[in-house]
Amino acid sequence: MDLTKRDIYEYELPGGWKVLAGKSEADNDYLSLKMAKPNDYWFHVRGMPGSHVILRAKPSEDPDRETLKQAAAVAAFHSKARNGGIVPVTCTKARYVTKPRGAKPGTVEIRKESVLKVRPGLVED
Repeated sequence: MDLTKRDIYEYELPGGWKVLAGKSEADNDYLSLKMAKPNDYWFHVRGMPGSHVILRAKPSEDPDRETLKQAAAVAAFHSKARNGGIVPVTCTKARYVTKPRGAKPGTVEIRKESVLKVRPGLVED
């Protein structure tokens, strides 16, 4: 697949963390299953349509809770829950995200999830 044909939002969080969000179901598939590395963090709003969001892992540093919540807020912002107050967002490592055989684009199964409750929003520069 050609990256130039993929529509992926990119954000920079404080501390130099990079967040990526898919724009369509096909972009979500590509982001979650091809671009994401096993140690990246994966986010998706619970129970409704939205972007798959990846927080790029750093080799020698784990994100703190605030960084995870900021990435979760991006996932909530790029979902149908954008105007929903506090929203539950699933978080897991990308290695625990798989695609069921024959599933439509954007459909994945996840394991070992935790849930962060956040207000939808983007990072302020």
